[in-house]
Amino acid sequence: MLLEKCVVLKYKPSMFYQSRVVQLAQGERSYHIFYQLCAGAPSGLRGRLRLRGASEYKYLNQSECLEIPNIDDAQKSHDLTGALDSIRICKEDQEHAFEMLAAVLWLGNISFLVTDNQKHIEVVSDEAVTNAAGLMGCFEQDLILTLSTRRVRAGKDEVTKSLTFEQAIATRDALASFIYVSLFEWLVEKINLSLSMGKDNMGCSISILDMCGFESLKKNSFEQFCINYANERLQQHLNQHLIKHEQEHNASDIDIFFFVLVECSSLQEYELDGIDWKKVDFEDNQECLDLFEKKPSGLMLILDELSNLPKATDLTFSAKLKHHLSNNHCFQGERGGTFRIRHHAGEVLYETEKFLEKSRDPIHSEIIELLASCTGRLPQSFALLLEQSQNLDSASVQSGMSVCKKQSVSTTFKGQLFKLIQHLESTKQHFICCIRPNNKQIPGAFEKDIALRQLRCCGILQVVRISKSGYPMQMTHQEFTKRYVSLLGENKDSQDPLSLSIAILQKFGILPEMYQVGYTKLYFRKGQIDILEDARKQVVQGTLEVQKCFNGRHAYQDFRKLKEEVLTLQSYIRGEIARKEYGALLGLKRQVIRTRPDKLFMATVQIQSVIRGWLARKEFNHLWNSKQLNVSNPKHGGRISEIKDPQQETLSLVVEELQKRVSMAEATLGQKETENMGLREQVVQYEARWSEYEAKVKSMEETWQKQIKSLQMSLAAAKKSLIAENAINPARRLDGAQSPPFYESEDMSMGTQTPGGSTPMRYANNGIDDTNGSLNPVSHLTKEFEDRRRAFDEEALAVVEVKSDQSPIHAVEEFRRLRQRFEAWKRDYKARLKEAKGKVYKLGRSDAEKHRRNWWGKKSKRG
Repeated sequence: MLLEKCVVLKYKPSMFYQSRVVQLAQGERSYHIFYQLCAGAPSGLRGRLRLRGASEYKYLNQSECLEIPNIDDAQKSHDLTGALDSIRICKEDQEHAFEMLAAVLWLGNISFLVTDNQKHIEVVSDEAVTNAAGLMGCFEQDLILTLSTRRVRAGKDEVTKSLTFEQAIATRDALASFIYVSLFEWLVEKINLSLSMGKDNMGCSISILDMCGFESLKKNSFEQFCINYANERLQQHLNQHLIKHEQEHNASDIDIFFFVLVECSSLQEYELDGIDWKKVDFEDNQECLDLFEKKPSGLMLILDELSNLPKATDLTFSAKLKHHLSNNHCFQGERGGTFRIRHHAGEVLYETEKFLEKSRDPIHSEIIELLASCTGRLPQSFALLLEQSQNLDSASVQSGMSVCKKQSVSTTFKGQLFKLIQHLESTKQHFICCIRPNNKQIPGAFEKDIALRQLRCCGILQVVRISKSGYPMQMTHQEFTKRYVSLLGENKDSQDPLSLSIAILQKFGILPEMYQVGYTKLYFRKGQIDILEDARKQVVQGTLEVQKCFNGRHAYQDFRKLKEEVLTLQSYIRGEIARKEYGALLGLKRQVIRTRPDKLFMATVQIQSVIRGWLARKEFNHLWNSKQLNVSNPKHGGRISEIKDPQQETLSLVVEELQKRVSMAEATLGQKETENMGLREQVVQYEARWSEYEAKVKSMEETWQKQIKSLQMSLAAAKKSLIAENAINPARRLDGAQSPPFYESEDMSMGTQTPGGSTPMRYANNGIDDTNGSLNPVSHLTKEFEDRRRAFDEEALAVVEVKSDQSPIHAVEEFRRLRQRFEAWKRDYKARLKEAKGKVYKLGRSDAEKHRRNWWGKKSKRG
């Protein structure tokens, strides 16, 4: 983009609007920085600047507008500080700038007291004077003298003269305005230095001029006079560019929507191509500009002349204006030293009071000396720049031995304006004319009379007339034919482009007066080409719709084929996995049944072995102890022998007890073996019954599959009959919103069944709404059938997978209950299926209804 190539950005203030600092229109605010500083300054900075609320400053509260709805001045103040940091302005310079802004506000609060009949004044020494002097860095007495007196040179002597009340007010406002303007120029210089990147002059540039609008206040003075004069000159330049230049060179494209963009093409092209063109008369503001600039008695010349005469007053200025300008229709002299000028935007009444004083330089030497004596860095730099500027002006007005008169503010302003116009004429210009919707500063309010007057004053209506009388849209014969030949609907390649172009225009009924045919081009008035563009857009959209349907059909077929293949593959894989898992479970079950008696026998033998070992060790220990006792005490042999008999008796008793236990263990073992044989016989019986149940389950699954296939065929046949009936009798269609046949045939079709019976069947559903027409009950029944079938399959599989801790009798009971539930649901489902069938019958004709009833009856018997 073009903006990405911009390497230097420079801001240049031009004809800065100073009166807004000290004078506001009703309902308007001053510069936003004042309100943001009062609302968002930190507490420490607020104390150093002696800040108060915005309502306590006379420069801000005179318009009774202190806040803007939905605007947070405190937040804007923080955003401003961040922006100053972004352009690398240090905190110290920021605080100095805020000090100057606060000084301007406190200067506005300085008041004066009239001391005599000649309206001489003295400054009221209050906190306003103290705070203003402290922020500027000067003595209070110096500030008071600057605002209340002026030194006048009388020959070689200087006389101090007291100022009147009006002169003191003007001096105070001039000082405040000068500080603000100088601060603004200082900030602009800082911004330019931050964005310059060391490059000053570039080959190409883009300039954006932002001008103040036309002003008409309750009291209009020299400031409004200069602003409105600049607007008159810029309006004349706009008229010359948009209207005079248009009729000499004809605008090819003019767009008006609160702005005007102009691109020119030469009138010679019309003449060479045989196109007629007529000029449009318009009224410009040349007479009003003659009032300002005409020599030798223009208003600006009279003002400049009297500004250099020390004895000239506002009354002599008013009288001279009436004498020299009464013949101009745009001027009207009024009583009381006022005059009225009829501008392009309306009449404005000006007061000549202080006109000459403001046209002379209001920044007197006392103000420069005051600023130079300040301790602050910014006031000193302001005074230095002003002094250098005045010295430069003095040097420029001296030539050789002759000394020219000093330029007034009005002459300087006029020179700046002419330089601006000269710069504009050397560029390719685009204009943005803003329209004020109302004079009450109210959002959303539009006053037609005010807007219409501005449109007339800006020359927009004349531009519209030129646009209507011209031909902003141009196309060669070949371009026109290539773009719109598809609108003919026939093959016209054999004809020449001109004939095809005429045929297209005649086909769409474009009036001959709305276009002209040139030797090489077709010329259209504004809005005519839109008719052809709309028709072409419809053709293109229709073509895209056809392509979309064609591509969608092929994509759907490919998708359906792929879906079937994927479902088949998934079904096979899931079946294999399920069969493997089922086989593994059966093997585990057989292993558990086979190993259970062996474990019981081994446990019995282990218990017997442990008991026999314990008894044998106990007997051995007893005998060993007795033997050791006989060896160690032979004298007591007789006694031991006597004792031996009871021990032998005890031993015999123990042996008998052990023999009894062995007999009991052997009997128990025989009993367990008998029970084991019985259990094995039961296992064989259960396996036989298990095989029988498996055969029954498989038979039931085959029966269910047959019933499912029968129901599928029934549903598909019923739907095909319904579709055929709807095709024969379109009036019976419900809402006319059913899908095409090749989509509907898939709506109720079921997916591939898993071979093992454990994979759920799938439905291909293409997004048909269950609430559409007669398919609603069939869709519900189909969905219910699928859900119930899947539930029964899962329950049957759960019963088959009997775990080791479950009884086979329990499995048989579960099969019996499952079968009872299935039979009950089957009877209920058949009843509701018949009810749905009755609803479907009502949609067809009588013969088709009878045919389908017989068909459904046969299918019901089969089921």
